[in-house]
Amino acid sequence: MSGLNFIDPERVIDAAIAAARRGGESLAAALDRIPAAVYLTDADGMVTHFNRACIALAGRQPMACEDRWCVTWRLYTEDGRYLPHDLCPMAVAIREGRKVRGVRAIAERPDGSRIDFAPYPTPIFDAEGTLVGAVNLLIDLSDPRYLEFLRSQSARCRRLAASVGDARTKEILTTMAADYEEQVRQAARPN
Repeated sequence: MSGLNFIDPERVIDAAIAAARRGGESLAAALDRIPAAVYLTDADGMVTHFNRACIALAGRQPMACEDRWCVTWRLYTEDGRYLPHDLCPMAVAIREGRKVRGVRAIAERPDGSRIDFAPYPTPIFDAEGTLVGAVNLLIDLSDPRYLEFLRSQSARCRRLAASVGDARTKEILTTMAADYEEQVRQAARPN
């Protein structure tokens, strides 16, 4: 995981899942090397492991085997409505056995401050296809590393689009670039 100096959500999630599958005493150290808030739950949504970045993002010390669904103190939807933890994106991902993407939420810390973030809850299945837990990456939408990643992905798509002759591929790449640029605009939008 040493190459994770920027926040590529899917790459970070893959690294966290690999660490969880290895398990052992190195799990905490492996999670702490991830450059963003990451936590793991069991199949019932109980938080089992989290990294130091979770503490910083949530503004509190999560309680392993006590907190369920999320490490945050309180959650709100992007339009400011209270979001109970049992309805949060992680709860949806575990109950429905699917990744949840494209969601934005607001975490309230015990000191009353709030942080706008994007969750990336992802179920973890064993070799037989049984849900064994989940990993969630919480990206602070104001994190300059994440914004730079989005901008670099947009530029990469535009470079590729300019280099291909196939109209359909060019259209797909141009759409992808616009999607990354929209994510940057959304991240810059105030709560």
